[in-house]
Amino acid sequence: MVQTSFSLGWGRGVSDAVKTLLIINGIVFLLQMLTGPAMILYLGLVPRWAWTRLFLWQFITYMFLHGDFFHILFNMYALWFFGGALERMWGSKAFYKYYFITGIGAGLFYGILNMNSIQPTIGASGAVYGVLAAFALMFPHAEIALLFPPVRLRARTLAMIMAGIALFLGLAGSRDNVAHLAHLGGMLVGYIYLKRGLDLKGIQDRFRHWNRRRRMRVIRRREEEKERLRRLVDQVLDKANEVGLENLSRDEKVFLKRASKILNKERQ
Repeated sequence: MVQTSFSLGWGRGVSDAVKTLLIINGIVFLLQMLTGPAMILYLGLVPRWAWTRLFLWQFITYMFLHGDFFHILFNMYALWFFGGALERMWGSKAFYKYYFITGIGAGLFYGILNMNSIQPTIGASGAVYGVLAAFALMFPHAEIALLFPPVRLRARTLAMIMAGIALFLGLAGSRDNVAHLAHLGGMLVGYIYLKRGLDLKGIQDRFRHWNRRRRMRVIRRREEEKERLRRLVDQVLDKANEVGLENLSRDEKVFLKRASKILNKERQ
């Protein structure tokens, strides 16, 4: 669904907390396929039962159930895409805390607005929307390239559009079997928590410090690679002085030509 031109280290592999959540959601989805609808009725969020029968665990367990393959695919892809950068920035413990606060908060928000509903609500979407909200606050200018539709948006703009869609469809009483108000609840809880429960400026300062150190490591690595390349060029040139340039092997001549282009480009 999305790509990004704003590099935050996604290529370094899946972060620990995100990986654990992906695995748990995958295992629970497989169990759903084996057990059928009974699991959804007991572990999904049924607001009337949660309040009147005190099935309070449903405010947690509903997050790990999904309606179909595309439902879990979308949620887990968004969790991986937006969650990794947040976990690396906050640490696994803080990320777990935020994920569950937004997921439970989304369930409570939906449950309060639909106290008499016996329609089960399932999915990690509330928590994932909370993760999207956090990503937009931490990296508001990160550029996201949507595949459908094929447009590029900043993270902050994408989050505002998703919140607007959730609000409109939730208030309009959409009959698409999607808990849009739970999505909105996840974003609202996440926003309030980050603004009041975390030192947002301190986190942003730590991110800037981390980003400067990352850039310096990249610069040092490039300088080391250029130095190794220069040493190899010197070795081949020393050989050329001894035996003559025309007596170098074909590979050595190709190497000198390519290395010369690289080093000259760096000087420009």
